[in-house]
Amino acid sequence: MRTARPFPLPQRPVPLAELLAQPGVTRAVIRSRLASGSLLRLRDGVYLAASAWPADPVAQHVVRARAEQAANPSAVISHHSAALVWKLPSPPLAAWLDLPPTLTCHRAGGERSRRSTNGRVLVAGLAAHQITRDPEGWPVTSIARTAVDLALDLSLRDGLVVVDAAARLLCGELVAAPRRSDYANPVLAASARALLLDACEGRRRTAVAREVIRLADPRRESPIESLSAAAFHLAGLPMPQFQVPIRTRFGTLYPDCLWVEENLIGEADGGGKGEGRGAYEQEREREQVLRDLGYRVVRWLGKEITYRPEVVVARVARELGL
Repeated sequence: MRTARPFPLPQRPVPLAELLAQPGVTRAVIRSRLASGSLLRLRDGVYLAASAWPADPVAQHVVRARAEQAANPSAVISHHSAALVWKLPSPPLAAWLDLPPTLTCHRAGGERSRRSTNGRVLVAGLAAHQITRDPEGWPVTSIARTAVDLALDLSLRDGLVVVDAAARLLCGELVAAPRRSDYANPVLAASARALLLDACEGRRRTAVAREVIRLADPRRESPIESLSAAAFHLAGLPMPQFQVPIRTRFGTLYPDCLWVEENLIGEADGGGKGEGRGAYEQEREREQVLRDLGYRVVRWLGKEITYRPEVVVARVARELGL
């Protein structure tokens, strides 16, 4: 049996025609590499070196989306697949990784959206400025377009998780080296909202998405803060300020929420904050420092605002005297 000639295995998803264009590569050679496990078939007609297959589930989804793109060159990665590219947080229970990769083609002629076992290719109006490239050069919808695509199909509460994070990324892109104060800059925040609103133009069912964009605040640093803001808005509570700097003798502290007139601070526990006894003691010391300055403090858990927001709303309303 003749040994298959070596050839450079693809480090990115490539279609069959591209593999066969390499000198000495035949279908028999490809079958041999597949049998040896050194080459992977990501979908019909798209291949990748096994050594280039990532271990991280998020990265795996992105590679599968790129495989769909290799098979559909006119499409761009979009929706939840683009959100994973931009590292936008998913709403609770969204399970983006369980969904097939999604791409979008610009509407032209009689094209229609289509699904397969490998992915989904949608057909929609897609302006040139709403298409960019990810860090590895693959076409993907812009941050603003990605966030709006998702918000159009999400509730206000879930949409705010995505749009807040997108507004924060957009603010960061408007300055050379973003600082914490830049996210509180009203001019930058307004510019981020304008980019998001532009992505709504010409779309249908934008009422909820536009309301979410109006509420978006790039100062919010976690999905828990976004869920809290959505709960306060839907319940008609006064909206707090977020991550307001408070100078203390221990340095500047940034509470999650601050109702300035009521001298009330709200802290959402979870969502990436430190855990363990040391972190617990540090957080309690931080709270006491704020109380010594005359602030009242109300706390809630991430799982409470996620699964029982009415409990958090009632707790905060009592502290506000409502």
